[in-house]
Amino acid sequence: MTSAKQQFLDAYDREHSITMRLLRAYPADKLDLRPHAKLKTARELAWMFAAECGLGTKVYHDEFAKSAPSGRPPEAPKNWNDVLSGIEKATKDFRDLISKASEEDLTRKVHFFTGPKQMGEMARLDFAWFLLTDQIHHRGQLSVYLRMADGKVPSIYGPSADEPWM
Repeated sequence: MTSAKQQFLDAYDREHSITMRLLRAYPADKLDLRPHAKLKTARELAWMFAAECGLGTKVYHDEFAKSAPSGRPPEAPKNWNDVLSGIEKATKDFRDLISKASEEDLTRKVHFFTGPKQMGEMARLDFAWFLLTDQIHHRGQLSVYLRMADGKVPSIYGPSADEPWM
């Protein structure tokens, strides 16, 4: 039987691979695309993958036990290759953190938002799953940006108009 940690790592690796395929398909000359004034640019949205891994590390170490996060995430690099390499590094670092943890360590409680302006507790592994599903959400957003930027949308969970399976 596969452990809960290994199930997470398998899903994390699989989803990261899909995310990187989507990011590599994004046209570097359309990084300033902002579909609406309230939305991030494509470059800023892509950088969320790295920023969230950094957030995951802070939550893993329970840095918000005494005070909620403040400030803004680090600004995205201007160069697209730097964005991509930064995402790869942050993803690897977070994965290594989870991989090296014992099953017991992953059940320890940490603090994070559980509602508007409300902090609560959750197990480290539950937070890691939360983070992964949020990254999948952002990947979905980015796939819309990619289509709007006239890029070719790769297969994510099934065929796309640009990668039909038949």
